[in-house]
Amino acid sequence: MTTFDERLKASEQKYKMDQETEFKITARRNKLLGLWVAKQLGWNSKKSEEYATAVVMADFQKPGDDDVVEKILADCKQYKLSISEATLRKQMQDLKQLAKQQIVNEKEVGKF
Repeated sequence: MTTFDERLKASEQKYKMDQETEFKITARRNKLLGLWVAKQLGWNSKKSEEYATAVVMADFQKPGDDDVVEKILADCKQYKLSISEATLRKQMQDLKQLAKQQIVNEKEVGKF
């Protein structure tokens, strides 16, 4: 294998790992977001976990974050919880940073 081939393969591996990490960060963020909404609703831990899983699954509907936002806003309307889209998106942004820290910390200690 030539040096070019080795660098190409290494570059492809890095891209693949970066994509996997980004997927995990987004999934973690969505779980944390679901737990945050459930807390606002005053739900118990079992119902909160179920809701967080539903939020994670909602992200597979279409590309981007809009599917998650739409689900949560619809659920908030259904349960008469007043959360604006701006507040929700800000929380998503904050939780993405937390999720990234958690994933990076897990990688560092080998729990990944």
